[in-house]
Amino acid sequence: MGVATAHPSRAPLLGRVQLPSDKSISHRAVMLAVVGEGTSRIENFSPAGDCRASTRLALSLGCALNLEAGTLTLTGIGMATAARVFPEPFDCGRSGTTMRLAAGLLAGYRFSVQLTGEAQLLGRPMERVAEPLRLMGAEVSTSPGGRPPIVLRGGGLTGISFTPPQASAQVKSAILLAGLQASSPTAISEPVPTRDHTERLLAAMGARVRVVDSGPARTVELEPGGLGSLQLRVPGDPSSAAVVATAAALVPGSDLLLQGVSVNPTRMGFFAVLARMGARVDFEPLTGPESPEPSADIRVRYGALGGFQVAASEVPALIDELPLLGLLAATAEGVSEVRGAAELRVKESDRIQGLVVGLRRLGVDAEELPDGFVVSGPAPLRGGSCDSRSDHRLAMTFTLAGLVSTAPVVVSGSAFVADSFPGFFELLGGLS
Repeated sequence: MGVATAHPSRAPLLGRVQLPSDKSISHRAVMLAVVGEGTSRIENFSPAGDCRASTRLALSLGCALNLEAGTLTLTGIGMATAARVFPEPFDCGRSGTTMRLAAGLLAGYRFSVQLTGEAQLLGRPMERVAEPLRLMGAEVSTSPGGRPPIVLRGGGLTGISFTPPQASAQVKSAILLAGLQASSPTAISEPVPTRDHTERLLAAMGARVRVVDSGPARTVELEPGGLGSLQLRVPGDPSSAAVVATAAALVPGSDLLLQGVSVNPTRMGFFAVLARMGARVDFEPLTGPESPEPSADIRVRYGALGGFQVAASEVPALIDELPLLGLLAATAEGVSEVRGAAELRVKESDRIQGLVVGLRRLGVDAEELPDGFVVSGPAPLRGGSCDSRSDHRLAMTFTLAGLVSTAPVVVSGSAFVADSFPGFFELLGGLS
């Protein structure tokens, strides 16, 4: 599973950084291109292992697909597709996004399929996506405890009005993918808005989609109908940018320019918290060909950090970055607290427990809450060994801890970092 050793940084981190392309956008672009008419062209497609699971699915469905020099061309199967039975399961690898979005996509076709994956994925909750798809008319069964594999037979859908019990962009996206082939409109209401990449891409492909904002609540309305092709350049991944920004915020004197990053407002929660902690964060919007996704260069400079509070309403905009904030809290002056993040317990690992256990091993005063954590700082990180639990987010977090520890930090399970950030260790080595 890989073991990485991170050593204390002897100098500030300086320079320009090119980030991997955005995973979330890449996943959704593949799924929408499958159902679209014609050939889509997606430049700067994510090389992450999770996104390769989505391209494998597209190939299994019969799409003509080529990925060369970071550009994906994909000719979709459209909507007028005959019923089929796939005797072999579709392997979603370790990617929960692939599995949940694929369930929504396949619910629109008269296909009989099984969705499975590696052991870590088989422990993740899938009933949250199965339930609304059943309400739309698909036949969906999950394994005991609502876990994968998922067995699905789609087709004959009707639109629904649905409010997910948990804030989930993946569930929302699955319902919208299914809604494209329903016989009536679909509406999803979100008490707490989640990332909106699917809505933006749908609009770019000609879908009749409308977003209604009313106070904190947000409703996405979709009329069924076909899609055209997608022409897109994927910007840099803000979750990967947050990893590098964390390094800059940890090491005194650091000054890094993160180039070409997606600054979708639904993904900027981490940088908002980082700025209010005391790091210096500046944005320089990029101009160019019209795109459904905004992007910018982000400059992050070291500054003395103070504690923070993250409320439940902020969590959807920074859910993937919360382990990084836990590490930053260990070096900040005061008490930091995160609430409303119980979703962290059903990611690739129980990230709340894994984060707290790891921080304590490094000498940090950290407390586990049912829906978050409390960290008191500043703490002199003493080095040692941390178990990432085969979770790429925890592996990167504990590796960054080594930059400011008094002794090296040894991180087990580091091989899975490539799920989201290919080239992370090489990039970090070049900075430090």
